[in-house]
Amino acid sequence: MSESSLDSSTLPTFQRTQYAFAAHLRDPDANPAPPDIEDRRMKIYRELVYNNIESFIATGFPVLRQLIADQHWHALVRDFVSRHCSHSPYFLEISQEFLKYLQEERQFLVSDPPFMLELAHYEWVELALDVAEGDLPELPPVPVDVMAESLQVSPLAWRLSYEYPVHLIGQEYQPTEPPEQPTFLVVYRNREQSVKFLESNAVTIRLLQLLEPPHCTGLDALQTVAEELEHDNPEVIIAHGAELLERLYQLDIIVSTPAP
Repeated sequence: MSESSLDSSTLPTFQRTQYAFAAHLRDPDANPAPPDIEDRRMKIYRELVYNNIESFIATGFPVLRQLIADQHWHALVRDFVSRHCSHSPYFLEISQEFLKYLQEERQFLVSDPPFMLELAHYEWVELALDVAEGDLPELPPVPVDVMAESLQVSPLAWRLSYEYPVHLIGQEYQPTEPPEQPTFLVVYRNREQSVKFLESNAVTIRLLQLLEPPHCTGLDALQTVAEELEHDNPEVIIAHGAELLERLYQLDIIVSTPAP
């Protein structure tokens, strides 16, 4: 429950002081500090709260932070601190809360980069996968035939599509309009616990979608893709697809799964 939904007049004095204290820390310009508290002391709390939150957001969204001017950035973070009601007490989840704020509450300004929301999501995915729970199954003792054996998409591989090429955005490349073709990416965590990305395309994304349920062989998935593409020579699709499956397996994007 937020402070704004409470009738503070019915609360005990110490609780009214607590809510006034928290409201001031979130938005000092709009909410005066509780009376009888020295401003020198309040300043310490104001700076601790804001600086800690801002530091976590800047660390979680390093490219976005680099591309936004200081004044604009701090106004953005201050709006998040004052406006957003977080549902997690953990600092590690501040990035997720900030993304939710951008998606659902942020009133975008003309000065905001047009790719800001997509870039923020991409950067959040990298962090989310880095800390995601879950492990890849053990490697089988013998080489896997990706065409004949049952495969499954790794639980630590996420299929993504964006209007903007978010993986290329930086100081030297800041598009003002999305390109004609969307960007498809697979972001994954491998067995070395490193988060990587693979630039992809619609066909590869569809192939991974077919492998999402377990116990589908690589050949079955490729035959479905060839049928959907209505290719004159499906053997070509299957041959190229076999090479792709092998690469996806080596990257830990797909894994073998026991037959039912």
